[in-house]
Amino acid sequence: MRTTPATHAEADAWITVLRRYGHIHRAEFGPDGAWTVQRTADSLPRTLHHPVLALDFVAEILHDVRHRASGRAR
Repeated sequence: MRTTPATHAEADAWITVLRRYGHIHRAEFGPDGAWTVQRTADSLPRTLHHPVLALDFVAEILHDVRHRASGRAR
């Protein structure tokens, strides 16, 4: 459990890294402080208006990546 609130900088860093490693197709930081993200070119864009929502999105991707990685190892 977290003891500190999620920050915009933390969420932005995670989204940037996931995009750089190819786990997110598109990620844009809007002027209102929200992120618009798209997992694949064919998926619908999602708008994340708060750092907590962004970190939930990041956790979802990390879960999928770990799940796929463990399936390949077998």
